[in-house]
Amino acid sequence: MLSLAVLAWAGNWVVGRAMRDDIGPVAMGFLRWALALALILPFCLRELRTKWGVVRRNVWWLAVSGSVGAVLFNTMIYVGLQYTEATHSSLFNSMVPIFIVIISWVVLDDRISSRQVIGILCSLIGVLAIVTGGDLSTLAMVRFNRGDAWIMAAMLLSAVYTILLRWRPRELSAIAFLAAMLIFSLPLLAPFYLWELFQRGTFELSAPTVVALAYYATIPSVLAYLMWNYGVAKVGPNRARLIIHLLPIFAAILSVMFLGERLYIYHYVGAVFVFSGIWLTTRAPASAAS
Repeated sequence: MLSLAVLAWAGNWVVGRAMRDDIGPVAMGFLRWALALALILPFCLRELRTKWGVVRRNVWWLAVSGSVGAVLFNTMIYVGLQYTEATHSSLFNSMVPIFIVIISWVVLDDRISSRQVIGILCSLIGVLAIVTGGDLSTLAMVRFNRGDAWIMAAMLLSAVYTILLRWRPRELSAIAFLAAMLIFSLPLLAPFYLWELFQRGTFELSAPTVVALAYYATIPSVLAYLMWNYGVAKVGPNRARLIIHLLPIFAAILSVMFLGERLYIYHYVGAVFVFSGIWLTTRAPASAAS
């Protein structure tokens, strides 16, 4: 279940890259979650009504978390995929655990060990290897392209959302929790959607766009979310978080198969450094593990 969920999320990157000329990035994000909300709302409307007091007490938290973790996060990915390949950008997804450690240390005063510092530096080297195309001697002249900057900003939002989950209202089921976040966060994206329609115009309702929107609304938004929650409940969060690092591998395979993208040696070298840094950063000490 966990691996299938990650495969679905990897497909989201590939479809986002493939449809970049057909559907605007903000339209992708807004319509994806609007359609997903329409699909799940009938199944949780009764619960939302009976637990409306819980929702009302947490309305600002739900709005912020939904904006950070769903609508803005995915929309920023779609913006980034306008300018950079899915193979390249999906590797940045593995920076999320590193961002979580750094933010928890700075904001929440969580302890950070020397091993975690080494892991963060190791992952940073991996990202720089990818951004510079493997030539670190050009580091003084390198600048993130527009797509890399959007993707990295999205990964930062994902880390913030993960930390915000510490204060999630536990009274809500998983599907009601998702619906409540979307109800209060989608209106925040609506003005940007209208602005994009004014600037770019609407998109053609062709077979590819309809299939893409149907995929967005069902598989990575609802089905993968439920599969992930099921898998985490069965194996625990510590084992589950390791599975998420399959995403760039799945995305690379799908991108080569369907988009004709290529993998270069610096992608492999960068991935080794990033994954090594993740292992060092997230590995529990022996005393804690026991």
